Amino acid sequence: MLNSSGKHKDIFLGIDGGGTKCKAIVVSADDQILGTGISGPGNPLHGFEQATNSIVESAQFALKDAGLANTPLSEVVVGIGLAGVNLPVLFEQMSAWQHPFKEMYLATDLLIACLGAHQGKEGAVMITGTGSCGFSYVDAKSTIVGAHGFPHGDKGSGAWFGLQAAKQVLLALDGLIEETAMSKQLLKLLAVDNDVALVEAIAGKPATYYAKLANLVFDAAENGDVIARDIVNEGSEYINSVARKLSHQKPPRMSMIGGLSPRIQPWLASDVQAMLSPPLSTPEMGAVLFAKQQIALT
Repeated sequence: MLNSSGKHKDIFLGIDGGGTKCKAIVVSADDQILGTGISGPGNPLHGFEQATNSIVESAQFALKDAGLANTPLSEVVVGIGLAGVNLPVLFEQMSAWQHPFKEMYLATDLLIACLGAHQGKEGAVMITGTGSCGFSYVDAKSTIVGAHGFPHGDKGSGAWFGLQAAKQVLLALDGLIEETAMSKQLLKLLAVDNDVALVEAIAGKPATYYAKLANLVFDAAENGDVIARDIVNEGSEYINSVARKLSHQKPPRMSMIGGLSPRIQPWLASDVQAMLSPPLSTPEMGAVLFAKQQIALT
């Protein structure tokens, strides 16, 4: 059913596509979530066909979950935020996609995360998940800090913490640094018992693999392990620096989002913790809010 303006349906799709999964929600005109769906990777940097297939599949799953499986995608407006489309060539490629939706409004995953965290308003976010970065949207201007990718960037991320754990455990196994509680836990987690087997287990693994090791660093640090505490303090100080850099843009609000946020936030400096406010909604909702904002401009 069309709304009073006749421009769009009374339901919207919001999609957040990243390197590991694509998350979709169906919401009503008054932003009530009716259904959700999750599919595979949605970053076009790692494959255009994979990304577009994941977008369509997650949308279909969300509609089914909402009891709207018979609703054609051609009748639904979608807001989509994707990792990778900060690169102009990928933004152009996705914009030219012959998508199946009624209308598609495309943005970066960082912008929809920020809009979601601040309920469609301007602000800043620090993202600490598998990767890490800072992003602000103030006076309609975007500022990115980091977001350079693992392993050459993404300091303070889950992947970075996992990699540091592996490096320090190898040094400890070689007797070059003092013993760390992480050694026993990492060897047990990966079902190996020596340095050679450890190297074989971790060689060539992606960021998502290393990110799964991050919690053992925090567990060890919280139990007083000196080496683990040094890793956590180094990663936390980087996130402190990102937050302080973003604060120069004078964002009305700042939030921290991502799966590692609950672990790292207590380790941040007091002045940085004081800057933070809880995110108000998810990146998927931010994608819906972005679409609605774009519609309002037409």
